[in-house]
Amino acid sequence: MSVSGENRPLPEQTQVVVIGGGIVGVCTALYLAEKGIPVVLCEKGRIAGEQSSRNWGWIRKAGRDNRELQLMIESAALWSDLAPRLGEDIGYGIRGTTYLATNEAELARHETWLAENSGFAHGAALLSAQQTDDLLKRNDRQFAGALHTPSDATAEPRLAVPAMARYAERLGATILEGCAVRSVERTGGKVRSVVTERGEIACQSVVLAGGVWSRTFLENIGLSLPQLAVKSSVMRTTPGPEVIAGTVGATNASLRRRADGGYTIARAGAAEFQLVPAAFRHFGDFLPILADRWRIMKIRLSGDFFGPLGRHRWKADEITPFEQVRVMDPAPDRKLLDRVLASAKTLHPRLDGVEIAETWGGLIDVMPDEIPVVDEPPGWAGLVIATGLSGHGFGIGPGVAKLVVQHIEGETPLVDMKPFAFSRFTKKAAA
Repeated sequence: MSVSGENRPLPEQTQVVVIGGGIVGVCTALYLAEKGIPVVLCEKGRIAGEQSSRNWGWIRKAGRDNRELQLMIESAALWSDLAPRLGEDIGYGIRGTTYLATNEAELARHETWLAENSGFAHGAALLSAQQTDDLLKRNDRQFAGALHTPSDATAEPRLAVPAMARYAERLGATILEGCAVRSVERTGGKVRSVVTERGEIACQSVVLAGGVWSRTFLENIGLSLPQLAVKSSVMRTTPGPEVIAGTVGATNASLRRRADGGYTIARAGAAEFQLVPAAFRHFGDFLPILADRWRIMKIRLSGDFFGPLGRHRWKADEITPFEQVRVMDPAPDRKLLDRVLASAKTLHPRLDGVEIAETWGGLIDVMPDEIPVVDEPPGWAGLVIATGLSGHGFGIGPGVAKLVVQHIEGETPLVDMKPFAFSRFTKKAAA
């Protein structure tokens, strides 16, 4: 269920316009409304119609890149504060994350992560083979050990972000579904308005939280961002015995226990790299990711090569790709998911009787370093880009939104924003 805003009159002006109704955009609107700041959120389709409802539902600190780890720690605290205030059950709970090591090499990688991140209050610890068996209620010593973070949480993506949007509305935010933003207008290098398919809204600040659509939007206003779409495939299963209350990750299959007794299951890194014109332009930036995951990542010439995520130019009075495709709904890789389920059953024999109940695909907005952009580009005062969450967005989304609001308000940020600078790519291109 989503909020309803298609038939509402378009405001003539506001202080902040948020583009995009995923978790970052919705939380940004929510935190602005909490401060009493007038905000209008424009979503081309429906709230959480794309990746914010299609992810795994993990809210984890474990295994994070240390450049975003502190932000994730802050975001976990924001989740804990926000979930009880929504007035709806979103399946949130602190249930723990466990990354299994099937051999000594994998265990060594977990040890390395712990050593490199010992200065952070992440709460993770290394488990021995016996402790791992005890946690999983097994005695077969199939695993060499595990990285376990009992303070990590989970929530149900299809419930969480729409509930946040309804709460934001109760706080005073205006949320418009079926309302695509076509362009941002500026005067003297400063944002003055956005032009939507329904008319213009005067504003002082704009937040671009458009997920995979952000690069396309920015290209049209002359800004280059090396962000590409990677397709991920996910399933939910029929109910089965409990393997673990929270989440458990492994090389070939990762799963989250659901409230309905089934599991959300997928394989980390097993994705499809979509070849569109921008992929050739930024291919060199993404070579490290492709080299690291070449065994499990497919590279495909997208059927949408000239489609919505291709290279486009339009004027503010013309139909845009955002109106042509309201909700991106890529087909999942069913063959991959069949293999992933088989792997999950091998890892966890108690799952032997479960079957696939539903499959879906989603497009992840990936940056070359897999770290988000939260910044204001030069020459565009008042435009804040918040995108490229690289598959980590559900957990870290509230933290990114808080940074955005602090930037708009000139407040001291939760964390150092340098790792999330837009200029880290423009400087490289100029070198």
